[in-house]
Amino acid sequence: MVKVSDLRMREVINIADGRRMGPIKDIDIDLEQGRISAIILPGQGNRLLGLFGREEEIVVPWHKIKKIGLDVILIDLRDVTDVRPEGGFPGNGKERYF
Repeated sequence: MVKVSDLRMREVINIADGRRMGPIKDIDIDLEQGRISAIILPGQGNRLLGLFGREEEIVVPWHKIKKIGLDVILIDLRDVTDVRPEGGFPGNGKERYF
């Protein structure tokens, strides 16, 4: 069994293009099923914009996670389409879905 704190220490790599996506920022949990439904990564946008506005987040559904290793988590995002403002919730018109 892996602790959530251990997951947050691992680098996330997109196997579609080999890009480092950064560490896990947060985790979405389905309380009814008792499972992780998605991991949330920092957005890949402009850092300067993040200083003056809200930073974006990338939501990776659990089925997009291909392998959890000792040092990295491999995900398969052919196109990053679910981006939302930090602390935002789906359905506010500012997110895109996979």
